[in-house]
Amino acid sequence: MKAPRGTQDLLPGVTEKWQYVEEKLKDLSRRFHYQEIRTPIFEHTELFQRGVGDTTDIVQKEMYTFLDKGDRSITLRPEGTASVVRSFVEHKLFGAPNQPTKLFYIGPMFRYERPQQGRMRQFVQYGVEALGSADPAIDAEVISLAMSVYQTLGLRSLKLVINSLGDQESRASHRQALIDHFTPVKEELCGDCQNRLEHNPLRILDCKKDRDHPKMQDAPSILEYLNEDSAAYFEKVKAYLDEMGINYQVDPKLVRGLDYYNHTAFEIMSDADGFGAITTLSGGGRYNGLVQDLGGPETPGIGFALSIERLLMALEAENVSLPIDQQLDCYVVALGETANLKAAAITNDLRQAGIQVDKDYQGKKFKAQFKAADRLQAKFVIVLGDDELAHNQIAVKNMETGEQEAIAIDQLITHMQGIL
Repeated sequence: MKAPRGTQDLLPGVTEKWQYVEEKLKDLSRRFHYQEIRTPIFEHTELFQRGVGDTTDIVQKEMYTFLDKGDRSITLRPEGTASVVRSFVEHKLFGAPNQPTKLFYIGPMFRYERPQQGRMRQFVQYGVEALGSADPAIDAEVISLAMSVYQTLGLRSLKLVINSLGDQESRASHRQALIDHFTPVKEELCGDCQNRLEHNPLRILDCKKDRDHPKMQDAPSILEYLNEDSAAYFEKVKAYLDEMGINYQVDPKLVRGLDYYNHTAFEIMSDADGFGAITTLSGGGRYNGLVQDLGGPETPGIGFALSIERLLMALEAENVSLPIDQQLDCYVVALGETANLKAAAITNDLRQAGIQVDKDYQGKKFKAQFKAADRLQAKFVIVLGDDELAHNQIAVKNMETGEQEAIAIDQLITHMQGIL
């Protein structure tokens, strides 16, 4: 038996890297005052049809959808925002006295697509959502948090790209301009883009198949169709980023892949050599109408999400070593039947005192136990034999220096806490 295609086992030696990254993400979230939310791994299919959009590739091609035993259509979550907003509406978090509501999540997502490096069918996403503020400053804060994730972990080859998708009025004008622009060459476009031309022409700009088509190069820019309010909003977002010293590039063709985005959209990319053809690390933007679409009151929102798999790939591409401490605090070596019995109690007492400790469970000889301690990179070895027990003592050996000292058994925990 093997793991299903597009999934992976994270084994010891690798999971420590994940744990380190996840703790950094949680710590950074707390610094920005975002609180954790945990939503179900599966939701009613309608949530993603309404929240993500019927015209998106996710809904049309990539969702894991099935009927449960009650003939209800259920979908494994393909992204986190729709679930968070559903929870925000269901639990009336919009009524909390402190606004905006600032949330983060870490968890598995599922998309049926061709597996490739850094893109799995089950992948882990970290994301944040800020709901309840239409202030351009919160856009800049969310972008700053996204950039801080990568910079805190040591990445340097980063590129931030931003754009404005405008409000509904601006998007309607731009939509018509795109239809007029691409309709004469409709038959030259791929099947997906021919469908998008009727339902969501903005998505044509995000097509990978037709990106080299001549009409892509001179397609109407959304920035040319921003009304006064949308243009002013975008200028304020850029002013905040400038003031915060966050470098960015404006890309009028950046549209993002989900229907709910409006106003600010952004992506962070890796410029590192050897990272791969797909350079995007994370992306996000503003979605002022999504709460209403899911049955809530008029509530602005903005967020972003990143793949932890791709984050780890970027760290590897830039040769960033995570400071993972794989050393064991101490290893208990016992020789003799009485000593083995006592070793189990001492090991348990040390663990209860907060010390990381292990011992032999395979009946190895004295020398083999020391080799095991060495393989586990134990900082100290606690040596217990029948002779030591007779004198109510235990030997503690520093594996780095080779120094060894005799300690009274009832003083062992205090001694170990002191030297560790």
